[in-house]
Amino acid sequence: MTDPFFQAAIDEARLGLAEGGVPIGSVLVIDGTIVGRGHNQRVQRGSVVLHAEMAALEDAGRLTAADYRRSTLYSTLSPCPMCTGAVLLYGIPRVVVGEARTFQGPEGLLRDEGVVVEVVDDPGCVELMATFIAEHPELWNEDIGE
Repeated sequence: MTDPFFQAAIDEARLGLAEGGVPIGSVLVIDGTIVGRGHNQRVQRGSVVLHAEMAALEDAGRLTAADYRRSTLYSTLSPCPMCTGAVLLYGIPRVVVGEARTFQGPEGLLRDEGVVVEVVDDPGCVELMATFIAEHPELWNEDIGE
């Protein structure tokens, strides 16, 4: 994958893993510029909501509705229901997903609401998550609410 924005999301996922957290990364892009980046920080910060997408949105800070309508959210993993809700709430029109094999969020809901969802199916993202899930099933199950 040569998309620099997708690569930035992967870099965020690796950073999260290096910090002892769940390896999921995300970036928010507006007009060809990364305005927010984040990785899952539930473990590192003891947060109940800091999934990668939420961390990227938080990092971007307050934006206008017009800004969100020009944005793309990149995530190494299919967004969960909470992160999907944030995409819909802010009217983000496009989501690029690294993989949806190890976990598939409500992508159909995003599509039904007019969001363009592109699943890259990146083997590196699949391997990163599959390895993490095998090594830390209890942490993974906590992260997805099981």
